[in-house]
Amino acid sequence: MPSSCLDMSDVLQSKRLNHAGMPGTTLPPFPNDVPTVTHPLLIIDLELIKAGDPVEIDHLWGVLEISAESLRTMGADSEVDAMFHIGAATVALPSEEKMKFEQCEKGQSLGTRTGKAGSAIDASDQLDAVEFINVAKDDALALPRVALRTYPAPTTAAIPTAVAPFVRKALVINYTVLRIFNEKLGLPEGTLDRLHDFEEYSGSEARVIRGPPLPGKAVADKATLGAHTDFGSLSFLYNRLGRLQVMPPGHTEWSGGILRSNIHRVVPPPGIQGDHERWSLVFFTRPGNSKTLRALVEDSPFIAESVKDYLENHFETGSTAAAWFARRVKYQRINNRKGPETWAASRGTEHTPTVA
Repeated sequence: MPSSCLDMSDVLQSKRLNHAGMPGTTLPPFPNDVPTVTHPLLIIDLELIKAGDPVEIDHLWGVLEISAESLRTMGADSEVDAMFHIGAATVALPSEEKMKFEQCEKGQSLGTRTGKAGSAIDASDQLDAVEFINVAKDDALALPRVALRTYPAPTTAAIPTAVAPFVRKALVINYTVLRIFNEKLGLPEGTLDRLHDFEEYSGSEARVIRGPPLPGKAVADKATLGAHTDFGSLSFLYNRLGRLQVMPPGHTEWSGGILRSNIHRVVPPPGIQGDHERWSLVFFTRPGNSKTLRALVEDSPFIAESVKDYLENHFETGSTAAAWFARRVKYQRINNRKGPETWAASRGTEHTPTVA
């Protein structure tokens, strides 16, 4: 870890959730004395992207190659606020009730995770204090049928009115971006849609996350969510406070982002922001469970050229999307840990094994 880290200050800081989970009190601003990314957080207009504007599409592609980006005019604020309400109501349940819906030790991501669940921040087996609720895309859109599992009462009650609308909105946005990727990568039309077949069960899920207040400089640079890459193709993220930190490839400090699954972590919000709970919401779009993770070299000369200098079979994982995801979730759990190698197996950082 570098001694001086650079932060991505959050775009959405106009509201906060109080302890009852209701929007209200204004959040304190991100401090001016904390180093942030050296290049600006660039803004992409989603409505122009959806309209096929070639200038904005090229802007998006360029941003993804060099920096972090934020989509504006997403039109998802009401869905996002509703999801934060659900997360707050679910996290506020008694521990014994939440444990009925806890992630299991076998690699299932869905359900609740409490600060007592035995998931680690780092290879030292230090436990994190993060709580969240994960809801599968397949459950959100299957109601009243249960596709994969059941959820706590506040979450279940809100699936038709809040979770499903949020999932649908996130899917529209992420599929729009995936289709741009498909074209820019030189893939045959529909390739990425096929790999993310809407009808196939997948690891795609919505997650509401609560980090506890962590005031004081003593914990300022201690990760609350350890360095990792997201598993999946796109993550649709809303934050309420800092400090999400991202490390682009080839860098030794935490900053920006490029077109790949960048290593990132979360540390306590700085300054007076640390006095507040840190809420975030993310939707992960992931390939269908049966899809094998590999470079699509036969489908795209551009991809083939990009990977030719790597060792043969470097991108042949031999793993399905479902198996890869289950392995990562499983080895986050303390009860499944057998040493540093199992911690590493949970991170998705095989390309940068020394990151902490």
